[in-house]
Amino acid sequence: MPTAERAVRTDEAIALFSGLENLPGLVLAVSGGPDSTALLVLAARWAKAVRRAPKLLAVTVDHALRAQSAGEAAAVKRLARRLGVSHRTLNWRGKKPKSGLQEAARGARYRLLAQAAREAGYDHVLTAHTLDDQAETVLFRLARGSGLAGLSGMAYAAPLPDSDESSLFLVRPFLGLPKARLIATLAAAGIAYTDDPTNRDPRFFRARLRAVMPALAKEGLDPRGLSRLAMRLRRAEGTIEFAVAAAGAALAPGPWPERGPIAFPTVSFAALPAEVGLRLLGRAVAHSGDEGPVELGKLEALYDSLRQAPARLRRTLAGALVTLDAERLTVERAPPRRSLAIRKNRNRRFTK
Repeated sequence: MPTAERAVRTDEAIALFSGLENLPGLVLAVSGGPDSTALLVLAARWAKAVRRAPKLLAVTVDHALRAQSAGEAAAVKRLARRLGVSHRTLNWRGKKPKSGLQEAARGARYRLLAQAAREAGYDHVLTAHTLDDQAETVLFRLARGSGLAGLSGMAYAAPLPDSDESSLFLVRPFLGLPKARLIATLAAAGIAYTDDPTNRDPRFFRARLRAVMPALAKEGLDPRGLSRLAMRLRRAEGTIEFAVAAAGAALAPGPWPERGPIAFPTVSFAALPAEVGLRLLGRAVAHSGDEGPVELGKLEALYDSLRQAPARLRRTLAGALVTLDAERLTVERAPPRRSLAIRKNRNRRFTK
């Protein structure tokens, strides 16, 4: 039998969860699909096999998007009870958006998982993202025009998305495993799982992407190769971020004022490698501005304008004012827009 189709052994499971032994508890995100069901099964085996293991809490988020979802959550609860794992079902309540449904559901899922972790007193949430998911993420972000950071894919551990608490972490122990091995693990144990038809619904971009991945694999773009690319880009990403931090410390030692100004010597800034200069500019804009995240495309356009400017230049981006002259490049909070200032003045008059 090919390696990709072998069931995961208990000793392999112990290695997959290695490093998590001394935590007080773990939240397992279990939807009932094959990957997350395998997470529940293998985590339970690991907890029984090691001398000291965290408490496990399986959490199923019922998005109420399909008539079967409540029954599927109940099935996960029964399996968790069989395995000796505590279980909770949390419901995504409220009106569902007509567009961007999958993104909204993802955000709701992470918020509810964060809620479960806080209430249990745990800091770590485990998901069952696999090697195949990593490859899919790289292709998805490539199609969406992501930069190097996005193409680095998912990390083994990262802050929990859509959470206001920096103390909560997301851990993905299966990133190096093909999905086929998790399915083989469930088959060997005789454990059923849910088949969510939305994973093949062509209305969703990720589903269309999954449909073409077998053809890409035949041309050499298989999950293992794409995941290897993500790992190499992540390594390069870390190197570049180190260089950006060093450049910032050299050109504009911190701490930076909250609203700016942040000033870089023009000649020294221009001498930086393009990617380092671009990111340093982005950090300064994000620090000084007040209009949310900086869009990469707009940042690139601003950086190109600065590189080509013959003398002076003055631009705004994401609530920051960027001014270039012969001596320095300055980034500071942009003044309120005229229409907004007029509106505020009118409001003051009416409230007096």
